[in-house]
Amino acid sequence: MTEPRRRALGQHFLADPVVAERIVDAVGATPTDLVCEIGAGTGALTALLATRAGRVVALEIDPALHARLAAGPGRRAAVDLRLADARGFDYASLRDARPTPEGRFLVVGNLPYSASKPILLRLWEARASIDAATLMLQREVAERLTASPGGKAYGALSVLWQAWADPALLFVVPARAFRPPPAVESAVVQAVFRRTPRVALGDPAMFVQVVKAGFAQRRKTLANALRAGFPRLGGAEVQRRLGRAGLDGRRRAETLNLEEFARLAHFFVPPEAA
Repeated sequence: MTEPRRRALGQHFLADPVVAERIVDAVGATPTDLVCEIGAGTGALTALLATRAGRVVALEIDPALHARLAAGPGRRAAVDLRLADARGFDYASLRDARPTPEGRFLVVGNLPYSASKPILLRLWEARASIDAATLMLQREVAERLTASPGGKAYGALSVLWQAWADPALLFVVPARAFRPPPAVESAVVQAVFRRTPRVALGDPAMFVQVVKAGFAQRRKTLANALRAGFPRLGGAEVQRRLGRAGLDGRRRAETLNLEEFARLAHFFVPPEAA
């Protein structure tokens, strides 16, 4: 991969061994666990993970870095190094590759800034197969994952991840910990996935649709945002459903908590699907 392409992907390689140790400690892998590392890069986390996990599947998109890691003197048998794009990888397929049936499937990675959104989406889609993900992200993205209702950081990403996981911002990582140093701070987030949603959802797909519609136009009131998201219903019907959910259509999506979104989605499910 050329240097311009690396910059385009927003790659900044972790170079601080103390931070690497903190991340691996947070992962908490044991010999019964499988760990998927996203973006092995220069191997700052890979070797440490291999000393603790039963198996490590390390993904790397850069052919040159992949070749360097494959030929490295510290290459361990427990590491399955793959040339792969994390944005399209089938994470769910790895659950059956755990060293033992009782072991966990854990994900860890220093996500490239420009690729974090599609990777987060891919991980969220595979949430039923993943036990926990420990991710280094741009601090702004990390704060979105963990944001509470009412603030600018709170959005669809916050609601959807918090409905199916328990995300927590563990610590902030300064720019000097990377080579080259980025222009922004990073943060490590750990999300422990839940086997059932935090709130009761009759139709998870409708919940997702309502949440995305609500935040699609943040400056609009909830009534106007939903009218745009569900154009076939019309404004009067949207208002009626908001009323049945006990919600004021003049509110904005960023003020709703998980329970309110779940209640609202219930009244958007077609009668034949309820």
